[in-house]
Amino acid sequence: MKQMTCAQLAIVLGLGWAVVGCGEGGEGPIVPPPPAPAEYADKHMPAGWWTDAAKMEEGRKLFIGETNPDVNCASCHGKDGKPVKAGARDFRNGERMKLYSDSVWFWRISEGVPNTKMKAWKSKLSEDDRWKLMLFERNFGLAGKAWDVEKKLWADAGTIAVASAETAK
Repeated sequence: MKQMTCAQLAIVLGLGWAVVGCGEGGEGPIVPPPPAPAEYADKHMPAGWWTDAAKMEEGRKLFIGETNPDVNCASCHGKDGKPVKAGARDFRNGERMKLYSDSVWFWRISEGVPNTKMKAWKSKLSEDDRWKLMLFERNFGLAGKAWDVEKKLWADAGTIAVASAETAK
């Protein structure tokens, strides 16, 4: 009887670890990030960049450390957005990433994330380069999407580009 109890305990513990290991990748529950501080709140992706393949390619080169060897986001976040280091954000998780406005995402790249290994990159990257990084990173979990400043949500990038052009007329 006692052996049966130990075997049952081993099974329960094993299943528990399997569930934890297959859960959200150690990122914890999906909750909205804090809002961007005032100095970043009104910053948004430069006009026309959401659908600019050349800018996205420049972002990819920055992400993998090809453009600037001092900056290699893929060394933590993985070349495909799947983290290779504990604590790194999983950019493939669209449910989590859709909670980040372009302003908040840009702020986190610029200033880092307190109490984590994510450091500030504003001293190593120009503002344009930080936007290119955000543009590329967005592609893992929110491909084809753009932040709609008016609606405060991610929407089809083509729709936003058309709306912006119509507004400019």
